Amino acid sequence: MGHFESNLRNKKGVNFYVQGWEPPKRPKAVIALIHGFGEHTGRYEHVGEAFNKAGYILIGFDLRGHGKSEGVRGHASSYDALMEDITDFKTLVEVRYPNLPYFLYGHSMGGNLVLNYCLRCKPDVVGAIVTGPWLRLASAPPSLQVRLAKTINNIFPDFAQNSNLETAALSHDQNVVEAYDHDPLVHAQISVRLFVSIYESGLWALDHAEELSIPLLLMHGTADRITSFAASAEFAKASGKVTTWRPWDGFYHEIHNEPEKVDVIQAMIEWLDTHLKRK
Repeated sequence: MGHFESNLRNKKGVNFYVQGWEPPKRPKAVIALIHGFGEHTGRYEHVGEAFNKAGYILIGFDLRGHGKSEGVRGHASSYDALMEDITDFKTLVEVRYPNLPYFLYGHSMGGNLVLNYCLRCKPDVVGAIVTGPWLRLASAPPSLQVRLAKTINNIFPDFAQNSNLETAALSHDQNVVEAYDHDPLVHAQISVRLFVSIYESGLWALDHAEELSIPLLLMHGTADRITSFAASAEFAKASGKVTTWRPWDGFYHEIHNEPEKVDVIQAMIEWLDTHLKRK
C-alpha cells in the first residue's frame, strides 16, 4: 500500500490537508472520501488498505475546520462553501488520476454532503457510497432549539457549542471508541451556521431524493443512535431503483468500524466491482 500526503489551497487561500492510499498495481478506479463531523481522513486508513487490496485508490481531504485542514473548528461560512470544497477536491483528484473512473464515498455528515452534491451539482461520477448519512439526527432536536439556532445563525453564525456526541454509539468495538476519545485531531465543536446548514440540507435531500440520477449504495446500521436510520430508509425508497439499500442489523453509527467491518467493506467492494462492469 502506498500512502501519500498532499494539500489543496482553494481560490480564497484556505489550505486543506489531503491524504490517500494507492495500490501497487494499476488501479481500477479512484474513490473520493468525504468524512464525518468532528473526525478526519486518518480514521479511514483500514478502509484504504482494504480498497487497495481490491485494486482501488482511496483519497480524501480533511474538511474545513477539521483534522489538519485550516478553518475554525466545526464551522463553515456556508453550505455552498462546502459544496465548492468538494468540487475543488474533485478537480485535484481528476488531475492526479486522469481517465480513471471516479466514485464518491461519504459517511455521516460527509454522507449528507455527498447526497446533496450528487443532487445539486450532478457530478460526472460512476456512483456514490454513503453510510449513516446525517439526513436527520436519531433523536430530533426540540423545535424551539432549532428555531433558536436559526435565529442565532442570522446574528452570530460562528457561535459554537459542544456537540455532545455520544461516542459510545460509534461502534461496538471499545477500541474504536477509546481511540476516538483520545484522538487529538478529533473535536466536538459545532457552530450554529454548520448545524443549521446540515440540518436544512438533510431535509432538502429527503425532499428531492426522487431526483437522484447517480447510482448509490446507501448503508446504515439499524441501531444507530447518532443519525436516523429511518431517514436513510426514506431516502432509499424515494430515490428508487438507482439506489442499492443495505441496512445492517444491530450495527451502530460507524458500520465500517464495527467488529464485522470486513463484511461491510467487502459489500462496498462488491458494489464497486459491479458498477465498474456496467460502465
